[in-house]
Amino acid sequence: MKRKKYEKLVEPMQAEMVAMARWVAATGQRLVILFEGRDASGKGGAIQAVTDKIDPRQCKVVALGKPSEAEAGQWYFQRFSEHLPGKGQIALFDRSWYNRAGVEKVMGFAKPGEVEAFLDAVPKFETMLVSDGILLFKYWLTCDQDKQEKRFAERNSDPLKQWKLSSIDEAARSHYADYTAAREAMLRKTHTKHAPWTLVDFNDQRRGRLTLVRDLLDRLPDTDCEQVALDWQPLAGEPLSEKYGVLKPIRPFDEDDEE
Repeated sequence: MKRKKYEKLVEPMQAEMVAMARWVAATGQRLVILFEGRDASGKGGAIQAVTDKIDPRQCKVVALGKPSEAEAGQWYFQRFSEHLPGKGQIALFDRSWYNRAGVEKVMGFAKPGEVEAFLDAVPKFETMLVSDGILLFKYWLTCDQDKQEKRFAERNSDPLKQWKLSSIDEAARSHYADYTAAREAMLRKTHTKHAPWTLVDFNDQRRGRLTLVRDLLDRLPDTDCEQVALDWQPLAGEPLSEKYGVLKPIRPFDEDDEE
């Protein structure tokens, strides 16, 4: 999908996302959205499509790194639980507790017994979240290996994107089928009535974002919550200009300086 068409289609959806966030705040809801999927599938872009127009003080993105030694000795869900939203808040997890069923399993960072124990515990953990009133949505972004390879190559050749690649990404390239098997095993155990999974095709990332955002909005309750505009009156008198005493602003950027 071309950028102009995407931007035209996503704009009204983002207006709906703003209304949704207003509804979450007004009703005291707690919304959790998990973004899982293959490396380079498009999780970052999907998260940005959801959060782009929402107040960042209300909506936080959680992207946890490798657990510390202390965290590794905790209850597995503990470090994720600390980031669950409070009343009127939204939390989006860029990868989540499902790391254990994906990268940790495939790359050998977790023992088979730890993975099985995790898969047995997840439905209970998520039942507690949902029973306590949290609105939980779980998305897994799919893409074919040729698309993944193309995106890896683009990142590797772009100095502004090379930070997105890691040694784990490099090693994972030969485990595409293993990740498929791990995902299917995860779905069999954790696709439940109270916390179902939704798979979204992200071979076309822009189309995938639109699909995900539309699905999320359609599955939420009626979020119409009227926004009352302020009684905005013109200023009395002429607008004031900046005045400087102690310091002056630095010189404005001039495009001629770059030549």
